[in-house]
Amino acid sequence: METRTLPSPPALWPTLLRGALASPFRRGALPRAEEGARLPPERLALPGAAADPSRLAAYARVCGFDPTGPLPITYPHVLGFPLAMRLMAGRGFPLPVLGLVHTRIEITRHRDIRTGDRPEISVHATGPRPHRRGTEVTMVTEARLDGELVWESGSTYLSRHPRPGPAEGTAADGGPPAERRGTGAAPAPGYRPARRSPADAGPAKGGAPAPGRANDGPPQDPPALTECASWQLPADLGRRYGAASGDRNPIHLYAATARAFGFPRAIAHGMWTFARCLAERSPRELRHAEGEFKAPVLLPGSVAYATGDTGTGDGVFELRGTGREGRVHLIGRTATSVRPS
Repeated sequence: METRTLPSPPALWPTLLRGALASPFRRGALPRAEEGARLPPERLALPGAAADPSRLAAYARVCGFDPTGPLPITYPHVLGFPLAMRLMAGRGFPLPVLGLVHTRIEITRHRDIRTGDRPEISVHATGPRPHRRGTEVTMVTEARLDGELVWESGSTYLSRHPRPGPAEGTAADGGPPAERRGTGAAPAPGYRPARRSPADAGPAKGGAPAPGRANDGPPQDPPALTECASWQLPADLGRRYGAASGDRNPIHLYAATARAFGFPRAIAHGMWTFARCLAERSPRELRHAEGEFKAPVLLPGSVAYATGDTGTGDGVFELRGTGREGRVHLIGRTATSVRPS
């Protein structure tokens, strides 16, 4: 795969506008997107990416992270987001940017990135793949220091459209088997964390099993979850997170702009819900985290955070509404060691 190095981060608003204008022309080809479609055969790289101190501080405040110490485990995603959008808005990307739904995220931190570090950030895409509700792709983001991979993630996005028949790998009940195991989120297809570093070798630092599963044997009952916190989310949360992260998608900003895309009110960023949950669970100790976004969080609103342990020091978590229905918005799992390939 060819790597193209950019001198500076792409400007997000022109990138989003270009992707929005191209979306209607891509939508008609969606049912055939997996048949011979190719994603951009390039990796975009940004050398010496630096975290802006004021935006980093704002990000830590809005997500609940400690503003001191290494970068929050989710922050390299923010540094790589403009590159991901540049790829998705480009001519070679087969899916429309408008309407893409962020469905899963998986992050592995091999070692800390300090606030003064200037890692190389790179992004490339894998897929497309058939999904029971349309077509999905995974954007892979990697951070390197002096050539060493120190952080990586896989973000899966779904483009929803009618399918002519059942998607490959789907089950009779309408969901892939991986999405029905335990309470943890399914790993992003097409993305696997890199091989563990020597520091992670040995039985004491082996990969964490999936929640509700032993290292060997049949699936076990998932651990019980205990509500640990509840949060009142203000109407301006999307604007605050957007200012800190650079992701100013209209669906997150105001009720009026969200209604134009079919939402009754503005919705919280999925990556805010994921980061806020991780900030509650000893975030400096986390080496691996993954989540599956189940339903949007309307703003203003209230949510409850619940967590449970697998008995190995790792855990599972859930974010759900506090109303009568208690709708599940996010499920996920965390590990204090890097999971094996």
